[in-house]
Amino acid sequence: MTPPTGECAQSQKEKSMPVFSYLAYPKDGRKKELIDDLAGLKYCEIMPSDNQDILILVTDTPDEATEKELQKILKHLKSLESLGMTFGHTDG
Repeated sequence: MTPPTGECAQSQKEKSMPVFSYLAYPKDGRKKELIDDLAGLKYCEIMPSDNQDILILVTDTPDEATEKELQKILKHLKSLESLGMTFGHTDG
């Protein structure tokens, strides 16, 4: 199969959907607050750990520009201590 060219190739490139997963570490005693903060964001799915004070965060944005904006928001969450990427995929 040959790769798409012209308008079709551009259209597929624009439809790049970045998907990333992270381990999210809350600041001491702020796990519930971090869950609430992340739950309020678009393009985020969270799964709290039952036996650790960490969360699994999966982001699935429609394009790279939206992903960059989401990253800015995540960096400024006061309940978040650190974010460690475990997987990243972009078509582009």
